[in-house]
Amino acid sequence: MENAKSPLELVEGKTGSSGVEIGEPTSGPAQTPKVGPRATPETPQPTIGKVFFTIGGSDFVCSGNSISSENHSVVSTAGHCLNEGPGEFAENWIFVPAYDNGDAPMGKWSAEKLFTSADWADEGDITYDVGFAVMATNDEGQTLADVAGATGWEFNAPRGHSYKSYGYPAAAPFDGQTLQSCEGTASDDPVRPGTTQGIPCDMTGGSSGGPWFIDGGDVQNSVNSYGYTGKEIMYGPYWGEVAHDVYNEASTYGVE
Repeated sequence: MENAKSPLELVEGKTGSSGVEIGEPTSGPAQTPKVGPRATPETPQPTIGKVFFTIGGSDFVCSGNSISSENHSVVSTAGHCLNEGPGEFAENWIFVPAYDNGDAPMGKWSAEKLFTSADWADEGDITYDVGFAVMATNDEGQTLADVAGATGWEFNAPRGHSYKSYGYPAAAPFDGQTLQSCEGTASDDPVRPGTTQGIPCDMTGGSSGGPWFIDGGDVQNSVNSYGYTGKEIMYGPYWGEVAHDVYNEASTYGVE
């Protein structure tokens, strides 16, 4: 964990498609547990955590969020935080909710199964950089949502929402040890209009996969994905039908 690096190299040079599929809006309820362009330090949040994983023999860090699901065990993140795009899936995938300066107050959760879009896994299409990981239960047989809770979600939402995003940026000037946030109204990536959206934010590598919440609430609608050198804007994939299908696979995994 100490030697893991930010995943900037995993998204460099990726392509994007010309559009996204849009369906009927759908949403799911939260599960309760038993700012300007500059990132703002935050106190640890129970559902949001730091991700550690290995791809191609190298160790990386990302961010993720415990999201409401049928199996109570799903973490949302970016596709490049669990698959090379195109290429192999990650190994040793660990989620640490409420991570703070090395502390893991809610334990360290290992992934049982990883899911991403075919567009990312087969083509490296950054516009579908979505990922969901199913966590194994802990030693007491509890699910992730039993311990940390899980936020709500929405797919096929209108574009241009105001968002609050979170993550653990690890590249300078950040060190990846504390949770940070950004706030702003989303607008289209001018390079890929009608696909990904961006908000003002200077978070760096390591924040990838951190959740975007509509109007700063508890309904997730995207994740941190990529940015451009010299521009303090964080882009995230549109959560449309493709993302919804991937989520459904993860949400029902292991459910009889």
